[in-house]
Amino acid sequence: MTAAALAWHANAASGAPIKLSLTGYGEVDNLILEALRKQERLIVLDLSPQFQATVDEIDRTFPEEGTPFLFDHHQSMYEKFSNRRWLVADMNCCGAAVYWNWLTAGNAAPDVLRRIQPLRDMVWLANDRDLWINENPNGRLWQAMVTLCGEWGALTRLITNPDASFTEAEREAVVRFVADQEARFARAREHIVRRQIGDGTVGEIAFLGDGHLDFGDTSDFCGALLDRPDAKEKAPALVALAYRRPGGNWAVSLRSRNGLAGRAVALLKDGRKVRGGGHGDAAALYFPTQYREADIRESILAALATHGENSSATGVTLGDLLKGVL
Repeated sequence: MTAAALAWHANAASGAPIKLSLTGYGEVDNLILEALRKQERLIVLDLSPQFQATVDEIDRTFPEEGTPFLFDHHQSMYEKFSNRRWLVADMNCCGAAVYWNWLTAGNAAPDVLRRIQPLRDMVWLANDRDLWINENPNGRLWQAMVTLCGEWGALTRLITNPDASFTEAEREAVVRFVADQEARFARAREHIVRRQIGDGTVGEIAFLGDGHLDFGDTSDFCGALLDRPDAKEKAPALVALAYRRPGGNWAVSLRSRNGLAGRAVALLKDGRKVRGGGHGDAAALYFPTQYREADIRESILAALATHGENSSATGVTLGDLLKGVL
């Protein structure tokens, strides 16, 4: 939300129409290709293309003296494309901060800098939240705002009022939401499936299926399991939360503290049926409709269990990892 609001405030000074799309890995390639085809000015924040064909088209059409249009902080994007002239990548801060740092480093006119200045506190609050630094407790409350208002409601709030401070009524609502959220987390814990990864050396995966959490719960619920486990159980090595999306396909949020989430994505995404991306400790996978929750859980387990023996091999596919599982 902060990255989108920053882009709106930075570009509204042009007076040109602005089209805003809040999207994910499932649609970002189509939106990029459509904009390139129409020769529209494009800004992409906190997302990366998933298909090589999209990257090839950007490389082919990007002008020699073009201005960067993709601002990202994901490890996979940095490692693959950090030498591209159309990309500004920095893994040390959140996507909104990548764009903020670029704008304020001499790449924006004075009137643009004046327009974005009211968002400064919000950008660094988002950075604290996205990198899980936990220095600003308002990060969790703003996550509650997104859940309560919805994506477009939260974005509208930041466009009309970019102040990171809450009104009295906003604070009352988000504090109440967090209290309700803690009760929801307690109920969700009862439905977690824990499975040993391989021989158990790596640890366990904690898997939660669809229907137990709300939009906006992911980061805080995973943080509770990883950093504040119950006295009876040790922290898992990986938390996986599966959500059935309206179209029937699956989004699986992965969180870890040792790079395991990123490794699972690297092994399982195949660029055809299974997509994904993210950081070493905060990533996501997207599975087709025909998968069941158990299939998803076992595929992640199979990938992590075979990681050691297959990490130096080439040509490992999702089919190879799932033999004997489905």
